[in-house]
Amino acid sequence: MFQTLRREPRVIRFLCRPEDSGVIAPPVPAKAVLPDWFRKLPAVDKKHVSTTNNGLTVKRCMPFLDAMTTGWILPLAATVRLEIRDGGSSVEAGWEFDRVMVSNHGAHQVAGNPREPSPPCKFHNYWSIRTPPGWSCLFLPPLNRPGQPFECVAGIVDTDTYAAHIHFPFFATAPDGLYVVEKGTPLVQVIPFRRMDAAVTAEIRAENRKEAAERETIYRNTLAGEGWYRTLARASR
Repeated sequence: MFQTLRREPRVIRFLCRPEDSGVIAPPVPAKAVLPDWFRKLPAVDKKHVSTTNNGLTVKRCMPFLDAMTTGWILPLAATVRLEIRDGGSSVEAGWEFDRVMVSNHGAHQVAGNPREPSPPCKFHNYWSIRTPPGWSCLFLPPLNRPGQPFECVAGIVDTDTYAAHIHFPFFATAPDGLYVVEKGTPLVQVIPFRRMDAAVTAEIRAENRKEAAERETIYRNTLAGEGWYRTLARASR
């Protein structure tokens, strides 16, 4: 008798302490928190339609949209005040929450970095993240969502084995002033991915005629407005 093998669901787990549940801001799917400017943007700007411009906006650009909607957004647990002074060389943080929200890194750890004189700081996160065996997470500033007075540093963590809290180094990026960063503000975008058993090698060469024709067909069909790039790429194979 044959036994049907069931594939284990691929689940990413965000876990917090029981006393923090319902108190700290929870992670949310990236597609659920699109910024207001993007929601208000029309797919076609009719004011700019002409014989040489179809008026399409980035709302019809799948690579742009995919970047914004992939994975989860890990938000700031509680409201924080950031005071930036002395041309960005001084950053002080304050909060009313009963857990540490911001701490400092030693500037010597990143001496010569492009963000100087802004000192390296760190947002504290109170969600542990667990993924299935063989899966890691890429943490990076929320994609295509500028406008915050800070930017977190990107990193990769093997979340299938590292179950402790992951905190997020950041640099202040805004001019001098006092900034209130509200609870729930997106800190980082979390993108799980499967680690590969073997390293990926690169093939670097000139394209052949078939590859050139495929590239040109996809590009011209995209300009003609016949569909999304994924559909076109599949059809051309």
